[in-house]
Amino acid sequence: MPNQRLFFPDPEAADDALTFASRASRLADDEVRLHAQGGVLSMTAAPLAPRGLMDATPTVLGLRALAVDPELVCDFVVTASALAPASDDPRAVVLPPTSLLPAWAGVSAPRGGWTAHGTLAASTLAALAHRGIAAVAEAVPVDAGEDIVRTVRAHIWGEHSDELGGLPLGAAFAALALGFIGGDEQARVFVAGQWTRVSMARGHVLVRGPVRSGMTEVRTTGSGKPRG
Repeated sequence: MPNQRLFFPDPEAADDALTFASRASRLADDEVRLHAQGGVLSMTAAPLAPRGLMDATPTVLGLRALAVDPELVCDFVVTASALAPASDDPRAVVLPPTSLLPAWAGVSAPRGGWTAHGTLAASTLAALAHRGIAAVAEAVPVDAGEDIVRTVRAHIWGEHSDELGGLPLGAAFAALALGFIGGDEQARVFVAGQWTRVSMARGHVLVRGPVRSGMTEVRTTGSGKPRG
């Protein structure tokens, strides 16, 4: 591990990082990618990601950017639940001793070339996420094994939604599960190649194609550990 601690400019930023890690730990894979450069730490989790070529689960990532020690340069994945506050410095977060190599971390969204593609109401994202969570809970049998749960989740969260402009429902789930939805915000949508980014004040949801054929520009609609 290149560094045993992450140093933030203030205790609030450190708490923000731990909150994101805690939310990521309650998802299917207890993992978070930490990429730091130029004083910015990008924390990425994978609420949904395929395992193998035959897995129909869409790739849906959640990203939270925070200010960090400008001298820090890193890029690795750790167990999200293993991040801990430093007992002697409220501005520091202690890292676990080992890193991970999940397949989803080898796929990165482009840094530039994004084109604006409309907006989505936060209320629409929340409503669709709750609808999907209820559908998953109803469809998963009692004492179901991991393979059955993943199959159900892939089917429901991989369904493309007209209300999301053709994006999978998993984009709404990621926004809700990672705490990105707040108030009557209008999330901005951007597209770059096979990637779509849904940007909110609290974070970004990144969805990797294939995008449904005939996808149209998103329109503003609506008003103002999940079992998913």
